[in-house]
Amino acid sequence: CSNALSADESAPLFRLSTHGGHEVHALEDYRGKVVYLDFWASWCGPCRQSLPALSLLQDELGHDSFAVLAINMDDQPSDGLAFLEQFPVSYTVLADRSGKTSRAYDLVGLPSSVLIDKTGIVVSSFQGFQPSHIVKLKKAIGYLLE
Repeated sequence: CSNALSADESAPLFRLSTHGGHEVHALEDYRGKVVYLDFWASWCGPCRQSLPALSLLQDELGHDSFAVLAINMDDQPSDGLAFLEQFPVSYTVLADRSGKTSRAYDLVGLPSSVLIDKTGIVVSSFQGFQPSHIVKLKKAIGYLLE
């Protein structure tokens, strides 16, 4: 029996600290924007491609109506921070130290991501990452921003 998150459900709400621990972000803070939640970890091979690709997408689409929120799943914060030094990004990176948020989104593996519309409804979810994924994602985001 799978209770995986499905489309047309409200995205589970969360409040998480930024990876450096200085600010707290809540999903509700992003209402009115299309949100791409990306769960990742430093040991995840495909994340070496997905984080830079999503950073370029964030830069291209701007921050007004679209936000990438990356949620780091590393047990040791220093591992994720070292990864970000090697692969810097232009979007907000949060830390899920308790694992509560990843459980709420019922992750199967990493990277996993969820596309959420402006009203907080899950549009789709993705497992893994392929560079071709960005083209499809850009099309879906464009549709949601109309």
